[in-house]
Amino acid sequence: MDYDEYEYLTFERPSDGVLLITINRPERLNATNKRLHWELGNVWLDVDADDATRIAVITGAGKAFSAGGDLDMVVDQVKDFKQIAAIAKEAADLVYNIANCQKVVISAINGVAVGAGLAAALMADISVIAEDARLTDGHLRLGVGAGDHAAIIWPILCGMAKAKYYLLTAEFIDGKEAERIGLVSLCRPVAEVLPTALSVAAKLAAGPQHALRWTKRSLNLWIRDASPIFEASLAYEMLNFFDDDVLEGATAIKEKRAPKFPSASGG
Repeated sequence: MDYDEYEYLTFERPSDGVLLITINRPERLNATNKRLHWELGNVWLDVDADDATRIAVITGAGKAFSAGGDLDMVVDQVKDFKQIAAIAKEAADLVYNIANCQKVVISAINGVAVGAGLAAALMADISVIAEDARLTDGHLRLGVGAGDHAAIIWPILCGMAKAKYYLLTAEFIDGKEAERIGLVSLCRPVAEVLPTALSVAAKLAAGPQHALRWTKRSLNLWIRDASPIFEASLAYEMLNFFDDDVLEGATAIKEKRAPKFPSASGG
C-alpha cells in the first residue's frame, strides 16, 4: 500500500501487522486544515485495503493529538454552500470509514484533542489517553451544533447524562475523568500512552483476525443503529455555518475572550 499521497499523516510499521499513523502538523498542534481534514477521513479506506496492516494505531506528533479545526478554515467556509457541503461529506467519511474499517483501530491520545482529531480519537475501537491530556467536543464553544462524531458515539460510550452535560457546556475533560466516565478505554501517564497502545496493537495483531474483525463489526452495529442520529446532528451543524453565531464564536476563540453570540441577545 502506497501512503505517499498523504501530506500531514506519516506512517511507520513498529511491529508485524501494526501500522502507526501520526498526525504530523506539530507547529499548529496538529490542527486540521482542509487537506488534513480530508486525509483523516480517507486514510481508513487505505488501511482497510492494506494487506500488510492488521491493526492501526493513530497518534499526534509533538505535545498534541489534534487541537481542533484551523480557525481560518472555519471562517472561510461560513455561508459558502459548496465548502460546507464538502466538509459535511468529509465529516461523515471520518466517522463511517473508521466504523466500517475491518481492521481494529487504536488511538493514542498523547495531548489535547478537539474537533476532527477528537472524532478520530473516540471513533477508534480502543482509546488510550494521557492523564493530563485535555479534550472537548467544542462545537458549542464555536457556536455550532455538536455534529461530527459527538451525537453518535458519546451517549454510547459514557451515557446520555454525561454526554449532554459535556456536549452542551463544551467543558474540557482531562484523561482521568475521561476514563472514569467511560469515554476512553485506558488512561496512562503521558510517557506510557504510545507504548501501551502499541503493546495492545501487537497483541491484537497476533490474535485471530477474523474473530477480531467480526467482533468489531458486531459491536459497531450499535453505531450503525445510531446513524440517523448522526446524520441529523451533522446536518444541524452544517446549518449553523449560515448563522452569524459561528463568526462571533471563531473571533472570540481567536481573541481568547468570552463570545457574545447574536442569538443570545435577540440577534
